[in-house]
Amino acid sequence: MSFDQNRIRWNGWGPRDDALSESQWRWLADALAMPALLATPPRALEDIALPPPRLAAAVWQQFRVFGDVRQDNLARASHAAGRGLTDLLRLRAGDLSRAPDAVLYPRDEDAVLALLRLCAELDIAVVPFGGGTSLVGGVTPLRGKHAAIIALDMSAMARLTLVDALSGLAQAQAGISGPELERQLAAHGLMLGHFPGSFEFSTLGGWIAHHGAGQEATRYGRAGDWLQGVRMATPTGLLASGGSRATGLDLRAIALGSEGVFGVITAATLRVHRIAAKEDYRSYLFPDFAAGLAAMREASRAGIPHTMLRLSDAAETGFGRALARAGRLFDLRARLADIYLEIRRFDARAVALTAGFEDPAARKRFDALARKHGALARGEDKDWPARRFAFGYRRDTLLDRGLGIDMVDTTTSWSKLPDMHAAVSSALDHAMRKNAPREGAHGLVLAHVGHDRHDGASLNFTYIFPRVLDGELAQATAIKQAAMEAIVAQGGAISHAHGVGEDHLPWMEQEKGAAGIEVLRGIKRALDPKGVMNPGKLIP
Repeated sequence: MSFDQNRIRWNGWGPRDDALSESQWRWLADALAMPALLATPPRALEDIALPPPRLAAAVWQQFRVFGDVRQDNLARASHAAGRGLTDLLRLRAGDLSRAPDAVLYPRDEDAVLALLRLCAELDIAVVPFGGGTSLVGGVTPLRGKHAAIIALDMSAMARLTLVDALSGLAQAQAGISGPELERQLAAHGLMLGHFPGSFEFSTLGGWIAHHGAGQEATRYGRAGDWLQGVRMATPTGLLASGGSRATGLDLRAIALGSEGVFGVITAATLRVHRIAAKEDYRSYLFPDFAAGLAAMREASRAGIPHTMLRLSDAAETGFGRALARAGRLFDLRARLADIYLEIRRFDARAVALTAGFEDPAARKRFDALARKHGALARGEDKDWPARRFAFGYRRDTLLDRGLGIDMVDTTTSWSKLPDMHAAVSSALDHAMRKNAPREGAHGLVLAHVGHDRHDGASLNFTYIFPRVLDGELAQATAIKQAAMEAIVAQGGAISHAHGVGEDHLPWMEQEKGAAGIEVLRGIKRALDPKGVMNPGKLIP
């Protein structure tokens, strides 16, 4: 087993290029009130000195019976952080001080169990590592007082092990990636339908450990809905639980959202579906944010079947259109479309909604509902499949030109959602202006609503700002903290699908309460008494 360089890059996202034209860069500079955007390339790995691994080679030799062990610079750098903004700023600057002492690739569940027992005996901390896509510091190696720290890369455990099509169930090892899981299921005419923004690189175990939600969770559910059984190796033994049993507490909940602090998810039983005959993505333009929210809410309450509804606010809608326009010298069709929208009286307040349907009758029902709220149906959204996983690639591109881009997400009720949107947008705008590199510079706040349900929806904010290159870590932290404080003040969840990790830990007790934190500590004491599992995460 060797680290696959076609996976997520050691200091960024994937291999795809998301290049912008010079006219688009000029538009971005103007939009941020900056005179120019300078090149800020990352440091090359060969120019960076990593801290030497701790512990003697003889100690690491004990682990080789369980799978591959690597201590080379590429393997260690590739497991030194997740993909949050502060993670990337450190990696790009060449700060690999948190790199693990070694990377282990266990071959099966028995090997994981034996590894964890040995690590507890030797006081070696363990960070379970799937795709490494955490946006909240969830896989950052924090050694603390432990003798050493390792990353436990689960990519060698990536098989679909059982398919029960009659029952609509499948079993898979936790290290399987999103694309590979769907590929292996498709051979049986099945699919899971879990498509987070990190789908191309994240893994089944990571989805469960962060209680994730995919873009089509309205149809296929979030991790807690499709997880029917789970197996988790802990330093004190194996925890296994199946669903649909009224025998006391459901132990699946210990794995859901556990973020590796209790043990390592090794396998799961999943509720799967027949592959849809056709999925139809459609685009709509609403006159304003309130009208789009009303349509989403009524569609959810009326039970109109859909795989997804994703509503961009006016800022996100305008940003996409303006950036695309800046990349074209002159496009007659685009100009005619703009004139048509002006005639229809769609102005700067207009918002775009992307919807997914499997049933043509459901799409027609939503068409009628959208028209009732003043929407313009714009037909098939052919670009959605190409842009649905674009965030990571766009972030790398902007980081290369002195810009920061990050996101926070929350979930709240329909009644609170407009105020939440306004409060967090305002807090981010103020924080980016306050921490700007020059007088008058500012950032852009873009938001979209998704994962609609009966009582509410999720709200995801993306923000872009010019970096202070001699204090970028403090700048990024201050801006995110302002957003989190606004979310908490409005009564929103500190995370919808990104998890807690290291970044959201300061607000965890407010989220769960003192009694809730003591419950988590009790589980930690029972399953990981030496405290070697992913230190510094989830539990204050």
